[in-house]
Amino acid sequence: MKHAIAFASLLALVTPAALAQEAAPATTPAPRPAPRLIVTISVDQFSADLFAEYRNRFTGGFKRLLEGAVFPAGYQSHAATETCPGHSTILTGMHPARTGIIANSWTDLKTARADKTVYCAEDESVPGSTSANYTVSDKHLLVPTLGERMKAANPAARIVSVAGKDRAAVMMGGHKVDQLWWWDGKKFASYAGRTEPEAVKRANTAAVERIAAGQPALDEPDFCRAHDRAVAIGAGKTIGTGRFQRAPGDAKPLRASPEFDGMVFSLAAGLIEEMQLGKGQTTDLIAVGASATDYVGHTYGTNGNEMCLQLAALDDTMGDFFDKLDSLGIDYEVVLTADHGGHDAPERLREQAIPNAARIAPDLTTKAISDAVAAKLKLPRQVLFGDSGSGDIWIDPKLTPAQKAAVTREALALYRAHPQVAAAFSRAEILAATPATVPPPAWSLIERAKASYNPDRSGDLLIALKPNITPIPDATRGYVATHGSFWDYDRRVPILFWRKDMVPMEQPLPVETVDIAPTLAATIGLKLGAPEVDGRCLDLDAEAGSTCP
Repeated sequence: MKHAIAFASLLALVTPAALAQEAAPATTPAPRPAPRLIVTISVDQFSADLFAEYRNRFTGGFKRLLEGAVFPAGYQSHAATETCPGHSTILTGMHPARTGIIANSWTDLKTARADKTVYCAEDESVPGSTSANYTVSDKHLLVPTLGERMKAANPAARIVSVAGKDRAAVMMGGHKVDQLWWWDGKKFASYAGRTEPEAVKRANTAAVERIAAGQPALDEPDFCRAHDRAVAIGAGKTIGTGRFQRAPGDAKPLRASPEFDGMVFSLAAGLIEEMQLGKGQTTDLIAVGASATDYVGHTYGTNGNEMCLQLAALDDTMGDFFDKLDSLGIDYEVVLTADHGGHDAPERLREQAIPNAARIAPDLTTKAISDAVAAKLKLPRQVLFGDSGSGDIWIDPKLTPAQKAAVTREALALYRAHPQVAAAFSRAEILAATPATVPPPAWSLIERAKASYNPDRSGDLLIALKPNITPIPDATRGYVATHGSFWDYDRRVPILFWRKDMVPMEQPLPVETVDIAPTLAATIGLKLGAPEVDGRCLDLDAEAGSTCP
C-alpha cells in the first residue's frame, strides 16, 4: 500500500572474471559518458540514525537509491548543524567557514537597521525589512555552487533549484540559476520580476485545491505501529500518535506533513518536463529541497508515529518522481543527503533510558548570562547578544577593549561552570585553532567550531551544550525538538548516489557532504578539488572506471 500523498501534477565489489590458464591482460574500463541531468536531493533533518532505522522498510525511491553507492556515515562536519549552513555545503564543496553561512540567522550589531538579526538568505539593506519580513537574496553566500561552475564552463547548462524553504533553494542553487522557487506559505514564489513557468502556475493552482480539500488521516503501515504511542510534553500537549489529518482550508499544518514534499517533487518534475532538462547537449542540474521531514521533526520529534509515516510517504513520493524521470527517457544521476540530523524531544528520550536528556536551563539563556556578567562588572547595559543560550554569542561592540576583555573572561567562566555546557570558546581561541586533518568523527569540539567560524560574521563566543540538552526551554507552545548541536546525532547524515546500471556498493567509512560537489563535478569532467574546495572526489563506480582525477 502506498503511504504518499498523491499530488495533482506528479505523474561493491567488482566480480573478478573466471581465471583462465593464463591471466588475461588488465584493461582499463572506458569511463561512462557524463549524465545529462544531475538531481541533487536534500531531505531536511534526515539523520544517519533515521536512515539506519528505516532503510530496510523502504520500497520506493529510497530503495532505488540503496541500489547505488551508499555512504551511511556522511558528515556535516561543522558545529553549526542548521538548515542554512548545511545546505551551503552540499553543492559548494566548502564548509560554512568559507561559504559564510554560519547559521540560519546571526547578529550584526553594526547593521544600520533596528533589527540586528540577519537572516541567512535575505538582503537586510532593503528599506523596511526585518529578519522576519525579508527580501530573499543570495548575497550572503560567499562562494559559487556547482551549478554556477557548470554554467561558467558551458553557458548552455540549465540550473534549477526548488525547495520547501527559501534558504534551501538559495543555498543549493547559488547566484546564477535559470529557475529558483520556494514555498512562501501561500504559493511557490521566486525573486521579484521572475515570470512563472507553466509548471509553477499548475503547482500553485494544485496547491490551492489541495489546501481547500483537506487531508484525511493517513493509513498506518504495520512497521509504524511500534512508534504509535503518546508522549506528554508539558501540560495538555502530546506527541507520537499523529497521522496528519488536516481540515479543509487549513494550510497551517501543511509544512509539517507528507503533503508538503509531494508538492515540491511535483513542481520539480513539472519543471524538468517543461524545460526539457537532461535533453540538451550538456549536463543540466536540478536541486530539490524536501523540507517536510524537518518540520515534522521539530513539531513532533524524530521517534514517533509522525516521523515513521513521513518517511514512508517520502519513500513513495520519490519513487513516483524517479518513475516520472524514467518515463522521460533521461540519463540522470541522483545524489541524496541532508543538511543536518536531528534530536528527539527530551521527554521521549528520558522514557527511552537517556536520563540526562533535558531542556536548556533558564539561567543559561543569553539574557541571563549577560545580566550576570553586567552586574558583576557594574556595566549599565546588555553586554551579550544571541538568540539562544548556545551557539554564537556576540559582545557589545561599543564596549572599550578593556571592558570587552573583562566581559569575555567573565562570560567564559560562567558558561564553563554551567552543568549543561560542554565547552565555551572565545573568538581568539577559534581563530588560533588548526583546521582538522583527521576523519570527521575524531574532530575535537574546537575543530568542529573552526569549520563553521567566519570571522566577519561569527560570534565573539561559541557555546557547545552537552549531549542531549535541547535549546528549547518551553515546548508547550511551539517546537518540541530541534538540532544545531556539535554532536554526531546532528552531524551524521546519509549520502546516497544512484545512476542506472551503477554497480552497487557501500562504504561504511566516514565521508563529508563537502565531498558531494567534487564527486559530481568529476562525473561530468569538471575539475574541482583542493584548495578550491574543502571536499574530495569519491570514487563511485569502479567497474565503469575511476571517475576521480
